[in-house]
Amino acid sequence: MRGDRRIQVWVALWIVYLVWGSTYLAIKVAVRTLPPLLTAGTRLLAGAALMALVLLALRRPLRAAWREALTAMGLGVLMLGAGVGLVHVAEQRIDSGVAAMLAGSVPLQVVLWRTLARDRVPRATIAAAATGLVGLALVVGVGGIDAGWPTAVMLLVMLTATLCWSRSSFISGRLSLPADTFTTTFWQMIGGGLALVLVGSALGEWSQVSREALQPGPVAAWAYLAVMGSVVGFSAYAWLLRVAPISHVVTHQYVNPLVAVALGALFLGERPGPTTLAGAVLIVGAVVWTTLREGVRRPQPDTAATPTAGR
Repeated sequence: MRGDRRIQVWVALWIVYLVWGSTYLAIKVAVRTLPPLLTAGTRLLAGAALMALVLLALRRPLRAAWREALTAMGLGVLMLGAGVGLVHVAEQRIDSGVAAMLAGSVPLQVVLWRTLARDRVPRATIAAAATGLVGLALVVGVGGIDAGWPTAVMLLVMLTATLCWSRSSFISGRLSLPADTFTTTFWQMIGGGLALVLVGSALGEWSQVSREALQPGPVAAWAYLAVMGSVVGFSAYAWLLRVAPISHVVTHQYVNPLVAVALGALFLGERPGPTTLAGAVLIVGAVVWTTLREGVRRPQPDTAATPTAGR
Protein backbone atom coordinates (compact mmCIF):
# COMPACT_ATOMS: atom_id res chain seq x y z
CA MET A 1 0.00 0.00 0.00
CA ARG A 2 1.48 3.36 -1.04
CA GLY A 3 2.24 5.99 1.58
CA ASP A 4 -0.52 8.39 0.51
CA ARG A 5 -3.08 5.60 0.35
CA ARG A 6 -1.99 4.34 3.76
CA ILE A 7 -2.66 7.79 5.22
CA GLN A 8 -6.08 7.90 3.55
CA VAL A 9 -6.94 4.47 4.97
CA TRP A 10 -5.99 5.48 8.51
CA VAL A 11 -7.95 8.72 8.23
CA ALA A 12 -11.01 6.76 7.07
CA LEU A 13 -10.55 4.22 9.86
CA TRP A 14 -10.46 6.94 12.49
CA ILE A 15 -13.54 8.52 10.98
CA VAL A 16 -15.33 5.19 11.43
CA TYR A 17 -13.94 4.72 14.94
CA LEU A 18 -14.85 8.19 16.17
CA VAL A 19 -18.13 8.70 14.31
CA TRP A 20 -19.66 5.30 15.02
CA GLY A 21 -18.17 5.15 18.50
CA SER A 22 -19.71 8.54 19.32
CA THR A 23 -23.22 7.71 18.11
CA TYR A 24 -24.07 6.11 21.46
CA LEU A 25 -23.17 9.35 23.23
CA ALA A 26 -25.24 11.33 20.71
CA ILE A 27 -28.25 9.04 21.22
CA LYS A 28 -27.99 9.43 25.00
CA VAL A 29 -28.00 13.21 24.63
CA ALA A 30 -30.83 13.23 22.07
CA VAL A 31 -33.27 11.13 24.11
CA ARG A 32 -32.88 13.29 27.20
CA THR A 33 -35.75 15.44 25.93
CA LEU A 34 -36.77 14.02 22.53
CA PRO A 35 -39.08 10.99 22.13
CA PRO A 36 -36.98 7.92 21.24
CA LEU A 37 -38.86 6.36 18.32
CA LEU A 38 -39.54 9.63 16.49
CA THR A 39 -35.95 10.69 17.10
CA ALA A 40 -34.67 7.47 15.52
CA GLY A 41 -37.21 7.49 12.69
CA THR A 42 -36.77 11.09 11.60
CA ARG A 43 -33.01 10.73 11.88
CA LEU A 44 -33.12 7.76 9.49
CA LEU A 45 -35.39 9.54 7.02
CA ALA A 46 -33.12 12.59 7.07
CA GLY A 47 -30.16 10.27 6.55
CA ALA A 48 -31.97 8.67 3.59
CA ALA A 49 -32.48 12.09 2.00
CA LEU A 50 -28.78 12.87 2.42
CA MET A 51 -27.86 9.43 1.07
CA ALA A 52 -29.98 10.16 -2.02
CA LEU A 53 -27.93 13.31 -2.60
CA VAL A 54 -24.73 11.26 -2.27
CA LEU A 55 -26.04 8.76 -4.82
CA LEU A 56 -26.92 11.53 -7.25
CA ALA A 57 -23.52 13.19 -6.77
CA LEU A 58 -21.74 9.90 -7.42
CA ARG A 59 -24.06 9.13 -10.34
CA ARG A 60 -25.01 5.84 -8.75
CA PRO A 61 -28.47 4.27 -9.04
CA LEU A 62 -31.19 5.43 -6.68
CA ARG A 63 -33.87 3.26 -8.21
CA ALA A 64 -34.01 -0.49 -7.76
CA ALA A 65 -36.21 -3.34 -8.94
CA TRP A 66 -39.38 -3.15 -6.87
CA ARG A 67 -38.84 -6.59 -5.33
CA GLU A 68 -35.30 -5.70 -4.29
CA ALA A 69 -36.40 -2.31 -2.95
CA LEU A 70 -39.20 -3.90 -0.90
CA THR A 71 -36.82 -6.55 0.41
CA ALA A 72 -34.34 -3.86 1.46
CA MET A 73 -37.13 -1.88 3.14
CA GLY A 74 -38.30 -4.98 4.99
CA LEU A 75 -34.76 -5.69 6.12
CA GLY A 76 -34.52 -2.06 7.22
CA VAL A 77 -37.60 -2.49 9.42
CA LEU A 78 -35.82 -5.27 11.33
CA MET A 79 -32.25 -3.92 11.27
CA LEU A 80 -32.90 -0.19 11.65
CA GLY A 81 -36.50 0.03 12.80
CA ALA A 82 -36.16 -2.53 15.59
CA GLY A 83 -32.38 -2.40 15.96
CA VAL A 84 -31.75 1.34 16.01
CA GLY A 85 -35.15 2.25 17.46
CA LEU A 86 -34.75 0.01 20.50
CA VAL A 87 -31.27 1.41 21.15
CA HIS A 88 -32.87 4.86 21.47
CA VAL A 89 -35.48 3.44 23.85
CA ALA A 90 -32.90 1.62 25.97
CA GLU A 91 -30.57 4.60 26.29
CA GLN A 92 -33.27 6.53 28.11
CA ARG A 93 -32.18 4.43 31.09
CA ILE A 94 -28.86 2.65 30.50
CA ASP A 95 -25.45 4.25 30.02
CA SER A 96 -24.23 4.89 26.49
CA GLY A 97 -21.08 2.88 27.18
CA VAL A 98 -23.09 -0.14 28.32
CA ALA A 99 -25.24 0.10 25.19
CA ALA A 100 -22.08 0.09 23.08
CA MET A 101 -20.72 -2.95 24.92
CA LEU A 102 -23.89 -4.89 24.18
CA ALA A 103 -23.90 -3.72 20.57
CA GLY A 104 -20.33 -4.96 20.30
CA SER A 105 -21.62 -8.51 20.77
CA VAL A 106 -23.39 -8.50 17.37
CA PRO A 107 -20.53 -10.33 15.55
CA LEU A 108 -20.70 -13.05 18.21
CA GLN A 109 -24.45 -13.38 17.78
CA VAL A 110 -23.94 -13.75 14.02
CA VAL A 111 -21.66 -16.71 14.80
CA LEU A 112 -24.52 -18.16 16.87
CA TRP A 113 -26.99 -17.74 13.98
CA ARG A 114 -24.49 -19.37 11.60
CA THR A 115 -24.06 -22.29 13.99
CA LEU A 116 -27.82 -22.78 14.31
CA ALA A 117 -28.09 -22.72 10.51
CA ARG A 118 -25.44 -25.47 10.41
CA ASP A 119 -22.91 -23.36 8.57
CA ARG A 120 -19.34 -24.60 8.82
CA VAL A 121 -18.00 -22.56 11.71
CA PRO A 122 -14.56 -23.37 13.22
CA ARG A 123 -14.74 -24.72 16.76
CA ALA A 124 -12.35 -22.04 17.99
CA THR A 125 -14.72 -19.37 16.67
CA ILE A 126 -17.68 -21.03 18.40
CA ALA A 127 -15.69 -21.19 21.64
CA ALA A 128 -14.80 -17.49 21.37
CA ALA A 129 -18.43 -16.59 20.70
CA ALA A 130 -19.54 -18.64 23.70
CA THR A 131 -17.04 -16.79 25.89
CA GLY A 132 -18.38 -13.47 24.64
CA LEU A 133 -21.93 -14.56 25.35
CA VAL A 134 -20.90 -15.28 28.95
CA GLY A 135 -19.74 -11.68 29.08
CA LEU A 136 -23.09 -10.64 27.66
CA ALA A 137 -24.84 -12.53 30.46
CA LEU A 138 -22.70 -10.71 33.03
CA VAL A 139 -23.63 -7.30 31.60
CA VAL A 140 -27.35 -8.00 31.14
CA GLY A 141 -28.02 -10.49 33.92
CA VAL A 142 -25.79 -9.78 36.89
CA GLY A 143 -25.30 -6.12 35.96
CA GLY A 144 -29.04 -5.67 35.52
CA ILE A 145 -29.83 -7.21 38.90
CA ASP A 146 -27.29 -4.94 40.57
CA ALA A 147 -28.77 -1.85 38.87
CA GLY A 148 -32.43 -2.58 39.69
CA TRP A 149 -35.36 -3.82 37.65
CA PRO A 150 -36.05 -0.65 35.55
CA THR A 151 -32.48 -0.73 34.26
CA ALA A 152 -32.64 -4.51 33.87
CA VAL A 153 -35.69 -4.14 31.61
CA MET A 154 -33.89 -1.62 29.44
CA LEU A 155 -30.84 -3.90 29.26
CA LEU A 156 -33.17 -6.58 27.87
CA VAL A 157 -34.54 -4.02 25.39
CA MET A 158 -30.97 -3.29 24.28
CA LEU A 159 -30.25 -7.01 23.99
CA THR A 160 -33.35 -7.36 21.81
CA ALA A 161 -32.02 -4.57 19.60
CA THR A 162 -28.73 -6.42 19.11
CA LEU A 163 -30.56 -9.67 18.32
CA CYS A 164 -32.61 -7.88 15.65
CA TRP A 165 -29.42 -6.41 14.21
CA SER A 166 -27.47 -9.68 14.21
CA ARG A 167 -30.37 -11.64 12.73
CA SER A 168 -30.88 -9.12 9.93
CA SER A 169 -27.13 -9.06 9.25
CA PHE A 170 -27.15 -12.84 9.01
CA ILE A 171 -30.09 -13.10 6.61
CA SER A 172 -29.06 -10.14 4.45
CA GLY A 173 -26.57 -12.27 2.52
CA ARG A 174 -29.36 -14.70 1.65
CA LEU A 175 -31.72 -12.06 0.25
CA SER A 176 -32.01 -10.45 -3.18
CA LEU A 177 -30.99 -6.84 -2.57
CA PRO A 178 -29.90 -3.99 -4.86
CA ALA A 179 -26.37 -4.55 -6.15
CA ASP A 180 -25.17 -1.11 -5.04
CA THR A 181 -24.51 -0.93 -1.30
CA PHE A 182 -25.49 2.74 -1.05
CA THR A 183 -28.78 2.01 -2.84
CA THR A 184 -29.52 -0.83 -0.43
CA THR A 185 -28.76 1.41 2.54
CA PHE A 186 -31.03 4.14 1.17
CA TRP A 187 -34.01 1.77 0.98
CA GLN A 188 -33.22 0.27 4.38
CA MET A 189 -33.27 3.75 5.91
CA ILE A 190 -36.60 4.47 4.23
CA GLY A 191 -38.13 1.23 5.56
CA GLY A 192 -36.76 1.58 9.08
CA GLY A 193 -37.48 5.31 9.29
CA LEU A 194 -41.09 5.00 8.14
CA ALA A 195 -41.74 2.11 10.54
CA LEU A 196 -40.39 4.06 13.49
CA VAL A 197 -42.32 7.23 12.65
CA LEU A 198 -45.54 5.21 12.31
CA VAL A 199 -45.04 3.37 15.61
CA GLY A 200 -43.95 6.54 17.39
CA SER A 201 -47.01 8.36 16.08
CA ALA A 202 -49.30 5.52 17.18
CA LEU A 203 -47.80 5.72 20.68
CA GLY A 204 -48.46 9.45 20.86
CA GLU A 205 -44.85 10.59 20.81
CA TRP A 206 -45.67 13.73 18.81
CA SER A 207 -47.24 15.14 21.97
CA GLN A 208 -43.76 15.02 23.55
CA VAL A 209 -42.29 17.28 20.86
CA SER A 210 -42.56 20.75 22.37
CA ARG A 211 -40.50 23.91 22.57
CA GLU A 212 -39.12 22.67 25.89
CA ALA A 213 -38.07 19.38 24.28
CA LEU A 214 -36.28 21.07 21.36
CA GLN A 215 -33.24 22.05 23.38
CA PRO A 216 -29.96 22.86 21.57
CA GLY A 217 -28.07 19.81 22.86
CA PRO A 218 -30.59 17.12 21.87
CA VAL A 219 -31.35 18.80 18.53
CA ALA A 220 -27.63 19.02 17.72
CA ALA A 221 -27.24 15.36 18.69
CA TRP A 222 -30.12 14.44 16.33
CA ALA A 223 -28.45 16.33 13.47
CA TYR A 224 -25.12 14.66 14.23
CA LEU A 225 -26.73 11.22 14.05
CA ALA A 226 -28.45 12.03 10.75
CA VAL A 227 -25.39 13.46 9.03
CA MET A 228 -22.33 11.88 10.60
CA GLY A 229 -23.69 8.53 11.75
CA SER A 230 -25.86 7.71 8.76
CA VAL A 231 -23.86 9.20 5.87
CA VAL A 232 -20.28 10.16 6.72
CA GLY A 233 -19.44 7.08 8.79
CA PHE A 234 -21.02 4.68 6.34
CA SER A 235 -19.35 6.32 3.33
CA ALA A 236 -15.94 5.94 4.99
CA TYR A 237 -16.72 2.31 5.83
CA ALA A 238 -17.85 1.47 2.30
CA TRP A 239 -14.70 3.08 0.86
CA LEU A 240 -12.51 1.09 3.25
CA LEU A 241 -14.11 -2.17 2.16
CA ARG A 242 -13.06 -1.41 -1.41
CA VAL A 243 -9.45 -0.35 -0.83
CA ALA A 244 -8.19 -1.52 2.59
CA PRO A 245 -7.14 -4.92 3.94
CA ILE A 246 -10.13 -6.54 5.59
CA SER A 247 -8.02 -7.17 8.70
CA HIS A 248 -7.93 -3.38 9.12
CA VAL A 249 -11.60 -2.79 8.37
CA VAL A 250 -12.98 -5.27 10.92
CA THR A 251 -11.13 -3.54 13.76
CA HIS A 252 -14.10 -1.17 14.09
CA GLN A 253 -16.08 -4.02 15.64
CA TYR A 254 -14.03 -3.86 18.83
CA VAL A 255 -12.65 -0.31 18.71
CA ASN A 256 -16.08 1.38 18.49
CA PRO A 257 -17.31 0.09 21.89
CA LEU A 258 -14.06 1.23 23.52
CA VAL A 259 -14.46 4.70 22.00
CA ALA A 260 -18.06 4.82 23.22
CA VAL A 261 -17.11 3.85 26.78
CA ALA A 262 -14.34 6.48 26.83
CA LEU A 263 -16.64 9.22 25.52
CA GLY A 264 -19.39 8.29 27.97
CA ALA A 265 -16.95 8.51 30.86
CA LEU A 266 -15.42 11.77 29.61
CA PHE A 267 -18.57 13.72 28.74
CA LEU A 268 -21.33 12.08 30.80
CA GLY A 269 -19.41 10.87 33.83
CA GLU A 270 -20.47 7.26 33.25
CA ARG A 271 -18.72 4.72 35.45
CA PRO A 272 -19.54 1.06 34.64
CA GLY A 273 -19.50 -1.28 37.62
CA PRO A 274 -16.95 -4.09 38.04
CA THR A 275 -19.33 -6.80 36.81
CA THR A 276 -20.17 -4.78 33.70
CA LEU A 277 -16.48 -4.15 33.02
CA ALA A 278 -15.68 -7.86 33.43
CA GLY A 279 -18.41 -8.71 30.94
CA ALA A 280 -17.11 -6.05 28.56
CA VAL A 281 -13.61 -7.56 28.68
CA LEU A 282 -15.01 -10.97 27.72
CA ILE A 283 -17.12 -9.48 24.91
CA VAL A 284 -14.33 -7.37 23.41
CA GLY A 285 -11.80 -10.19 23.74
CA ALA A 286 -14.13 -12.62 22.01
CA VAL A 287 -14.87 -10.13 19.22
CA VAL A 288 -11.15 -9.51 18.68
CA TRP A 289 -10.54 -13.25 18.38
CA THR A 290 -13.54 -13.80 16.12
CA THR A 291 -12.76 -10.94 13.76
CA LEU A 292 -9.10 -11.96 13.49
CA ARG A 293 -10.08 -15.55 12.73
CA GLU A 294 -12.94 -14.71 10.40
CA GLY A 295 -11.48 -11.49 8.97
CA VAL A 296 -9.98 -13.26 5.96
CA ARG A 297 -13.49 -13.33 4.49
CA ARG A 298 -14.51 -9.97 3.04
CA PRO A 299 -18.02 -9.07 4.29
CA GLN A 300 -20.50 -6.99 2.38
CA PRO A 301 -20.97 -3.52 3.86
CA ASP A 302 -24.25 -3.01 5.59
CA THR A 303 -25.71 -0.59 8.01
CA ALA A 304 -24.71 -2.73 10.92
CA ALA A 305 -22.00 -0.31 11.32
CA THR A 306 -24.18 2.83 11.04
CA PRO A 307 -25.06 3.38 14.45
CA THR A 308 -25.45 3.03 12.97
CA ALA A 309 -24.71 0.81 14.69
CA GLY A 310 -26.08 3.26 17.22
CA ARG A 311 -25.38 1.45 15.88
